[in-house]
Amino acid sequence: MKLSSANINVMVKACRKAAKIIIRDFGEIENLQVSLKGPGDFVTNCDKKVEKILIEELQTARPNYSILSEEIGKINNDESFRWIIDPIDGTVNFLHGIPHFAISIGLEHNKEIICGIIYDPIKDEMFTAEKGNGSFLNNQRMRVSSRSKLKDCIVFTGGPRPDSKNRELDLKEYSNFSTKTLIPIRKLGSASLDMAYVAAGRCDGFWQRNLKYWDIAAGIILVKEAGGFVTDFNGENDYIENKTILVTNSKISDEMIDVLK
Repeated sequence: MKLSSANINVMVKACRKAAKIIIRDFGEIENLQVSLKGPGDFVTNCDKKVEKILIEELQTARPNYSILSEEIGKINNDESFRWIIDPIDGTVNFLHGIPHFAISIGLEHNKEIICGIIYDPIKDEMFTAEKGNGSFLNNQRMRVSSRSKLKDCIVFTGGPRPDSKNRELDLKEYSNFSTKTLIPIRKLGSASLDMAYVAAGRCDGFWQRNLKYWDIAAGIILVKEAGGFVTDFNGENDYIENKTILVTNSKISDEMIDVLK
């Protein structure tokens, strides 16, 4: 089985086209690492080129939809439908030649994410989901893991960050989780792929503070349609407003919330 709705097809086409730029430019990163200028400006330009292609493709197919994107901000049209775009989630990995980053696109209808796509162009892994139709990885159905004890689980996070205003709290939470799991916590550097990996059962939980909406939009529907939970740190649905997000396989949610308290 595969997802082949009109909106999913539009998103897949946009990602495939933009990925050609990413793959080509990623091939140049190694040469730039040793230059005096470094690859910073190059990566910024790649981000903008990818975003431009995504927006052009999405607007051609759905000219009336609004857009929220990391680089350009908002394009206001039809308020009921909105694309949420992160052209390269994991730019620091990209910058350093680490092949772990993704294009992320979510589609919102009346402020609810109804479908999403997270595409890892280097591994050619396409994670897709649509409300009521399930989650898929390269057209194979995805389900969250079934591990039920936190101590046996592998969990991901992206923090703490050096400039975070919650740095001490982040460190405390990190320390607390480190004592609860037998497997060391992973920090892979791409929130969208962290969420996709929960949906695919590759990891069991993910928590993070202060993420942007475009970091998590597509991941929300991926996890939910794969049978997982997405909440804030209190187990409520205010993760966008509170800027705290907890993503789990559903079986370890209570344990993770207890740790975060």
